Amino acid sequence: MSRLIKKPIEIPKGVEIKITEDTVTVKGPKGELQESFLPYVKFELREDGLWVLPNTDIVRRKSDYRKIAMFCGTYWSLVRNMVVGVTKGYQKELEIIGVGYRAQLQGKKLVMNLGFAHPVEIDPPEGITFEVPAPNAIVVKGISKYLVGQVAANIRRWREPIVYSGKGIRYKGEYVRTKVGKKV
Repeated sequence: MSRLIKKPIEIPKGVEIKITEDTVTVKGPKGELQESFLPYVKFELREDGLWVLPNTDIVRRKSDYRKIAMFCGTYWSLVRNMVVGVTKGYQKELEIIGVGYRAQLQGKKLVMNLGFAHPVEIDPPEGITFEVPAPNAIVVKGISKYLVGQVAANIRRWREPIVYSGKGIRYKGEYVRTKVGKKV
């Protein structure tokens, strides 16, 4: 059983949580997130926070309880990420390494020159903003942890780091182990 469900999710001031049958809506100063969940889990809003409990109404055998309890930890983490997202937000930083590789903003659109015959243009999905503090740095910001990570991974996929030279787009602080090239 997950140990996360033994403690509540702390709800900071200014955050509202609305629970319906299969959805949880979290509203805070940075925005609103909504997620639908399977009926394996019950959410209880108490004075000390939001509790995620196994739904014992659908347990038929003892082995069913273990399967249902596994969902509780996952849903606990998802709801906690929603609470953190609407209060603080999430961001991923990317570095561009390579001669002539650079990024810039045109309005809200991210335009990158990555050695292709044409520049790569990426429109941000709803809830995501891009920042380019330097021509070789990109910051992806948003309130959804999943969406920020997915957009950063999609940007990285345009030019993954080459293991022989190290050129490409990588996460800030990511270590790329380089191989030795041909010896003549």
